[in-house]
Amino acid sequence: MALSKPTFLTHLKTLAKPPIRRRLAPPSFISLRFLSFATPEEAAAERRQRKRRLRLEPPLSSLHRNQQQQQQQSPKPQINPNAPKLPEPVSALSGNRLNLHNRILTLVRQNDLEEAALYTRHSIYSNCRPTIFTVNAVLTAQLRQSKYSDLLTLHRFITQAGVAPNIITHNLIFQTYMDCRKPDTAMEHYKQLINDAPFNPSPTTYRILIKGLVDNNKLDRAMELKEEIDVKGFVPDPVVYHYLMQGCVKNSDSDGVFKLYEELKEKLGGAVEDGVVYGSLMKGYFMREMEKEAMDCYEEAVGESSKVKMSAVAYNSVLDALSKNGKFDEALRLFDRMIQEHNPPKRLAVNLGSFNVMANGYCAEGRFKDAIEVFRKMGDYRCSPDALSFNNLIDQLCKNGMLSEAEELYGEMPDKGVNPDEFTYVLLMDTCFEENRPADAAEYFRKMVDAKLRPNLAVYNKLADGLVKVGKIDEAKSFFDLMVKKLKMDIPSYQFIMKTLSDAGKLDEVLNVVDTMLDDDGVEFDEEVQEFVKGLLRKDGREDEVGKLMEEKERQKAEVKAKELEAAEAAKRSARAAVSSLLPSKLFGNKEPEAGSTEATENASEAASASEAASASEAAQTGQEERSGEEGQGSAEIESKSDGATEQVSV
Repeated sequence: MALSKPTFLTHLKTLAKPPIRRRLAPPSFISLRFLSFATPEEAAAERRQRKRRLRLEPPLSSLHRNQQQQQQQSPKPQINPNAPKLPEPVSALSGNRLNLHNRILTLVRQNDLEEAALYTRHSIYSNCRPTIFTVNAVLTAQLRQSKYSDLLTLHRFITQAGVAPNIITHNLIFQTYMDCRKPDTAMEHYKQLINDAPFNPSPTTYRILIKGLVDNNKLDRAMELKEEIDVKGFVPDPVVYHYLMQGCVKNSDSDGVFKLYEELKEKLGGAVEDGVVYGSLMKGYFMREMEKEAMDCYEEAVGESSKVKMSAVAYNSVLDALSKNGKFDEALRLFDRMIQEHNPPKRLAVNLGSFNVMANGYCAEGRFKDAIEVFRKMGDYRCSPDALSFNNLIDQLCKNGMLSEAEELYGEMPDKGVNPDEFTYVLLMDTCFEENRPADAAEYFRKMVDAKLRPNLAVYNKLADGLVKVGKIDEAKSFFDLMVKKLKMDIPSYQFIMKTLSDAGKLDEVLNVVDTMLDDDGVEFDEEVQEFVKGLLRKDGREDEVGKLMEEKERQKAEVKAKELEAAEAAKRSARAAVSSLLPSKLFGNKEPEAGSTEATENASEAASASEAASASEAAQTGQEERSGEEGQGSAEIESKSDGATEQVSV
């Protein structure tokens, strides 16, 4: 199509004009992008770092995600429930458990060990479970106060509760059995530790075991245990050799003392720098009557040019060697030097054992007033006496006719925070009988019972015999009635009290004792005992009453058993009747009135309750028999320290 000239010129002008740029309307809001990088180089570096991270940790694909989910859902390997549990680390003692630990330690410092043990037991099943370190603190306090039965009870409880013990717990149990003169039981626990525990014994373990074996006159077994220590690769311990040398001194074996010293010297490279063995070495020389060599050894240990390291235990060993071999003046000079060197906590030159050795030395010299004086000074040097220290000095005073001084010392025990034990009361009780003070002896026995201590049968027999000898038969009978519920009486104890009552003409009381004996399942009322009782009653012609009493007891037992069986059968019949009344409506679809159904249900409930009551009665009777058997076995297995007290007093 042809264009006219004006139109063509207008079109050219239009093409020559610049295009009109239309501006869009601004949006209702403006979004500004704030950059986090100051320069383009920083942005590039960030991109490179992001790419590098993606190469190292690529995103999970669906396949990888499924594999990860399968791994998370796969069951964990099962742990053997019989495998020994590892004890908790120290880091577990934090937070609320640390607060609980501090609260229990406060009770221990307040000498409220019963509350501390009870608090620990209650916390076992709470949201804040105590650590083994808290349990060990309570066990240590109980051991320090010779509460052996409470210690073993708490240990048995935490074992059943699944609290894993550590080596300190085992050491406390070893020390307990050794103090209770049960070395065989301690060695059995040591074998269990070696075979089952997930950790090894410590040097302290062997110190406790070897000292306990030596104290319990088992030196041969202690020597065998020393060989086991060498096999296990432990470094030779001078303290262990010190205990073994003490055992040789106790057995008057001077050759054994020097043999052990030479063995230790060879293992340590030709020189013994620990002075703990020098006291026993001096005793070996004194046994051979080699006084000059003994004093040369003393000079080597504590002389001015000595290079031997003397601890408080080492000093005590030397003190004991001097005081027991006629060198008490030299022992006094050494004790004064120890006191001057004592500068706690930097330097500990004296301890409780130092004052015990000096008190024994004064008593051996007959200077009892000085012994009491030096014993009371130990508090000035941050040393606290224990029950064993008090018992040692009280024993020395009682043996030398100083009962009033012994009682005065006994009265100071609560002020020192020390609780008297069975041995303390037995010492005072025996001395009161010797001083013709039976009333005071009985009072000490009553205090022992009120203090919840456990006097054994031998201690009770001493009390009963002492009261009978002074004609206090009624008091002896009252103590018999008190202790027959607490102790497992034997046949001689029953015969003694029956013979005493018979001699006093109290035959009705004799029959009461027979009645108590028939109720005691721990003794057998055999023909020999029957003939003994009939002999006591024959002088008044009442021997037939023994047979009548036995028949009456059998009849009562039979009636009780028959009533229990009858109650059980009645409960079963009621239960069967109630169930049978409900069966037709359920099986055959017979709709009974609602009232009848309710009545049948009530009958069934009553029958079930009666059946449960009968079963509970039988279970209670069975449980009582089992508990009596367990108590008998437990008392035969572990007696508290009263066993040791009785043996020491009898010696």
